[in-house]
Amino acid sequence: VQLQASGGGLVLAGGSLTLTCSASGRTNVGFGMGWFRQGPGKEREFVAAIDWSGTYTYYADSVKGRFTISRDNAKNTGYLRIDSLSPKDTAIYYCAATDSSFVALTRMTNPIGNFHSWGQGTLVTVSS
Repeated sequence: VQLQASGGGLVLAGGSLTLTCSASGRTNVGFGMGWFRQGPGKEREFVAAIDWSGTYTYYADSVKGRFTISRDNAKNTGYLRIDSLSPKDTAIYYCAATDSSFVALTRMTNPIGNFHSWGQGTLVTVSS
């Protein structure tokens, strides 16, 4: 499977944005989907994940309540909605796939090593 994030742009603080993750290739194989971000001078960090069915979601503590992950398998697409944007959210956002157990994923300190099929990210810039 190949994933590609899109939908980034320049947004004013306090606004909202929905990012899209488009999947292609072997999309009929069940896989979890995750979002990550990498801010200027920072390491890539986990943001949110969702299982194949869309039933279970998992968020980094730093984004709970403002980020919403979802997916539409009929459209081979995942989404990340970000509300109440702040300049601290400025980063390149990536989506990726995982074959790991979702339960195991939520118990990992840093699940990034369990994701694959990274596409090019999409830049989100939040101005104050």
